[in-house]
Amino acid sequence: MLLFSGVMGFSIFLSLPLVLWRGTDARKAGLLTAVAVGILVFLVADVFADAAPTLYSGGSYYGYGSSPYYDAAFLASLAAGFLAIYLFDGRSRAALSPAKLSLMIALGIGFQNLTEGLVFGSLGVAIGLTGATLVVLVGFTLQNLTEGFPIASPFLHGVKAEAKVLFPLFFIGGVPTLMGAAVGFYYNSAVFELVFEGVAIGSILYVILPMLSHLFKSLGDGDRRLVYAGVFVGFLLGSLVNLV
Repeated sequence: MLLFSGVMGFSIFLSLPLVLWRGTDARKAGLLTAVAVGILVFLVADVFADAAPTLYSGGSYYGYGSSPYYDAAFLASLAAGFLAIYLFDGRSRAALSPAKLSLMIALGIGFQNLTEGLVFGSLGVAIGLTGATLVVLVGFTLQNLTEGFPIASPFLHGVKAEAKVLFPLFFIGGVPTLMGAAVGFYYNSAVFELVFEGVAIGSILYVILPMLSHLFKSLGDGDRRLVYAGVFVGFLLGSLVNLV
């Protein structure tokens, strides 16, 4: 189980050659960054889909049939994830460097991969290394392939990152999968998973905002539709990979 979760987590590094490619002009870089934002938007929806069965238990949301304990845990962790990255970012938007933004994205994706690891580890306990487990492994691995791109996206606008810079950022984004699987294999709790899902959603929501702000500032008004199209393509890409 740990070996397979390691494959899942470190598959993020397979996108490293692509993001280190130097032949991207400013307009293409803007489009690719918008695609990265779309992938992050999909990840928010994907994580919430994992939390929904617990929050919707009984057929309703935040009300009849849903445990107030679960609701409170999710809302508190959602706020904690958002505020943690907010405080890390600081109040000065001018000080937001590509490296800092990339680290923020890596932290958000890391929390999201932690929840995937928890799910994968608990699944291994429940049904063992069966065909269903391997299908989940393939699905999570393919999804992780797309997650290296959002982490590297802040470096696409004139600031070229080296492998030695991106490697630790990819590590931050990928290694929580292994950690989550190790914990999930031995300990499984709906509230435990719900807390980390809320943290993941809150942190990813925050990093989407400065990415969009940077895009709209770096591109002219004539390229706004390019950003919209890129975000849609990124969301569609995440959806298609998830379907596989």
